[in-house]
Amino acid sequence: MAISDVQLKNNYYQVIDENGKKIKDVYYSSVGELQGIGIDFIVFLKNHYYATYDENLRKIKEVHESSLGTFKNAAGVSINFIKNNYIVTYDKNFTKKSEKHV
Repeated sequence: MAISDVQLKNNYYQVIDENGKKIKDVYYSSVGELQGIGIDFIVFLKNHYYATYDENLRKIKEVHESSLGTFKNAAGVSINFIKNNYIVTYDKNFTKKSEKHV
């Protein structure tokens, strides 16, 4: 199921599908600060850890921010971070796919 949006309402993040229906919600402090969404994952930052979640808000993977750098964006099936003058691309399991000097 594709994720269309994630909205913060009344202190709950709500995951919205491609038909505009709520899939799941979670109290915001449980997952941290929303960073971005991909086609089938969501990226949050909490206590210096980036974590990916699926559309049902089940945690996929968590990695300390010192390993990844600064979040840049999430799009499609990729997540981009900037670290040491490189843009590094990962998948939702934080497996490195590519890097490019900037």
